[in-house]
Amino acid sequence: MPYPNEGDRAASPRPRPRPRGPGAPPRDPFVHPALFYRDDAEYLAGTVPFVRAGRCAGEPVAVAVPGARLDVLRDALGAVADGVTWLDMTEAGRNPGRIIPGVLRDFADRHPAGRVRIIGEPVWPGRSATEYPACAQHEALINLAFAGRGVSILCPYDTAGLDPAVIDDARATHPVVIDRHGERVSDDYAPDRVISDYNLPLPEPPPGAVAMGFDLDTLPLVREFVTRWGPRLGLGEAATGDLELAVNELAANSCLHGGGVGTARLWAEDGQVVCEVRDAGTITDPLVGRRPANMSPNGGRGVLMVNHLADLVRMHTGPDGTAVRVYLAAAR
Repeated sequence: MPYPNEGDRAASPRPRPRPRGPGAPPRDPFVHPALFYRDDAEYLAGTVPFVRAGRCAGEPVAVAVPGARLDVLRDALGAVADGVTWLDMTEAGRNPGRIIPGVLRDFADRHPAGRVRIIGEPVWPGRSATEYPACAQHEALINLAFAGRGVSILCPYDTAGLDPAVIDDARATHPVVIDRHGERVSDDYAPDRVISDYNLPLPEPPPGAVAMGFDLDTLPLVREFVTRWGPRLGLGEAATGDLELAVNELAANSCLHGGGVGTARLWAEDGQVVCEVRDAGTITDPLVGRRPANMSPNGGRGVLMVNHLADLVRMHTGPDGTAVRVYLAAAR
């Protein structure tokens, strides 16, 4: 079966029903398909009907994709594009940890009545190996963040430009996949496995990393540590201020929820300045830092702030403790 036309059922992608016995729970109203495309023609064949069907139904529609794709889709939609919210994902979603609270939930929560449609493309050719684990976890966590909500999020994947392993992960994080052969339920769907698989120990910092230990009494010294070393490692004034705020929140969480003490380490890496805060606590909430502020318990508001400040946040947590790394671009 080819890509669906505007009038076909797959223009509003939904999982195909599986047999359900008496007393089985109703299907989740949340819809989260992956769209696999090889070129502009396949991209438009999968995205244009999705947007047009939403606009025809009076549903709010947002498109958050890389800038070049924004132009392609906007041109193809013509006048329909005027009613759509457009976001460049390379900016709004540069940090994958910011996409759920700052892009998807932000749009959906502003339209609580009825179904909402979003195209979100968080993985594109050029994403670094350092960024990708956070991208994969993000796609898996969408299913948890929107369970039970009347929201449709279509996620395009460039099969010509992305590593085949990325496409394999997309099959595991999306209950439905769409490609040139049509729409089908993903037999590889296993989002919890992806969350676990990418909860990896972080590599050791380079030998030149600077470090300090802290506790509740020495939190002000952590801020001084960051503001002293950030500019030396290449951060501009604004980015140094952002890093100071981020590290203060993480260090405070370590003191309150992570055993009372922690270690901060700081270094330069690939045009970025990286600060890691490590403590003995374990994070059990997979959506920490990805809920709106009024729904973020037990330190989640601080991590939410960090996600909004940073260009990238990487995390590893387990029985032996938690490490959170904050990445900010160095000044050029």
